[in-house]
Amino acid sequence: MGSCRLATIVVFLTLSLSLNLGLAAEGDRATHHSDHEEDVVLLPPVHVHGLPLNKDRQAGPVPTHTPWPVIPPVLEGTVLDDWMKVRLLVAKNATSEIVILEPCKHRELTHAGVGALKQWKFDPQMKGDEPVDGELTVRIHFRTQ
Repeated sequence: MGSCRLATIVVFLTLSLSLNLGLAAEGDRATHHSDHEEDVVLLPPVHVHGLPLNKDRQAGPVPTHTPWPVIPPVLEGTVLDDWMKVRLLVAKNATSEIVILEPCKHRELTHAGVGALKQWKFDPQMKGDEPVDGELTVRIHFRTQ
């Protein structure tokens, strides 16, 4: 009688494990990447190097004079690893406005960056032979060792 009871327990455990493994396999299929193919959005190619392109595939404003910012005297000798991000709005007459998207952690570096960017000169964005308003995003990285 003891061996019959032991055989019943072994058969029950075997069936239980095989059912659980079958459910685990079913769960694995539910999380497979092919189940999410409808969620995939293909992005158009991104132009990384060279001149940025707008949606009309026209060359953006072209910087012709780009003086670099100078580390302010108050921060000389300090180890720096800071950056700022700005958008330059370049009008069709080649004048520009600066919009700070992300300032530096050090206010002095932000002022130095804006001071340098105010000196930048541009050829305006062109649409065919006609100058149009355009924009350019610039990231300035201040790093000393």
